[in-house]
Amino acid sequence: MFGFGDMIELLKKNPKRIVFTEGCDPRILEASSRLLASNFLTPILVGNAEEVEKAAEESGYNIRGAQIIDPLNYDRMDEMVAQFCELRKSKGVTEEEARKILSQANYFGTMLVKMGVADALLGGATYSTADTVRPALQLIKTKPGNSIVSSCFILVRPAATGENEVLAMADCAINITPTEDELVEIADETSKCARIFGIDPKVAFLSYSTLGSGKGEDVDKMRNAAKKTKERCPDLPIEGELQFDAAVSPRVARTKCPDSEVAGHANVFIFPDINAGNIGYKIAQRLGNFDAYGPILLGLNAPINDLSRGCNALEVYSMAIITAALA
Repeated sequence: MFGFGDMIELLKKNPKRIVFTEGCDPRILEASSRLLASNFLTPILVGNAEEVEKAAEESGYNIRGAQIIDPLNYDRMDEMVAQFCELRKSKGVTEEEARKILSQANYFGTMLVKMGVADALLGGATYSTADTVRPALQLIKTKPGNSIVSSCFILVRPAATGENEVLAMADCAINITPTEDELVEIADETSKCARIFGIDPKVAFLSYSTLGSGKGEDVDKMRNAAKKTKERCPDLPIEGELQFDAAVSPRVARTKCPDSEVAGHANVFIFPDINAGNIGYKIAQRLGNFDAYGPILLGLNAPINDLSRGCNALEVYSMAIITAALA
């Protein structure tokens, strides 16, 4: 099952470059220092070189070996501007407008990924999720066959067997009220992400009803989304709609849905909306003593991930490893 050691070993064999859009932030600098000491990931810090180095020195972090790139003094800026204008030509973006937009660290960092200077991006320590997702949607774009960006959280806690118990929950951060078809995409992408973390996906579409015990539009949405996902992913074990107790408790599942291979054993949970998802993962984190990693953004052509503004340096370090491993 999931462990950071597996991801680190993977990265040692194939080191990646990850751009941090907030190069002067002490949490970013601390995480970068730790990453550089382990020599499996190269941080690219966006910011003025003197300011970044001064911030690192004042905080006592060694960032020797990190690449520092200043949007206001980048030797490939003309090339970046031209590519940006091409990507945004449908919006009629001028060269002057492009230079102004690219002076912003979130857009500049995303273009470094688009140009192949970096393999992945981690941002949002000081700005909103929307400010991470918007440049990614405009420049990196969604993968072929995908219409949305979604997200999942990976939850991990030690189990009595000595292995970690690992779960995936989605969408807890991006899509407020996903449609049936968007839920299908969320379930598919979350299951693919879950496999990277050692989860053999068993997918439950959650509701206040179990296989018809309750009525309502919200129940129909989850039932229909489960059916459509089965059609899209015929080899994926899926059940829905399920109440949470039927999804995780074998005893309850034997009573409510005895013929289901997923009920009682689900490890990938698809929520009907962001309210339920956000509340659900935080209950697991705070009352269930799970460590929560995410939100991990899904559906993009390159790994772009968002930090919580309340994150600490350890969370930055962990999310950097996850983001780079997804590359």
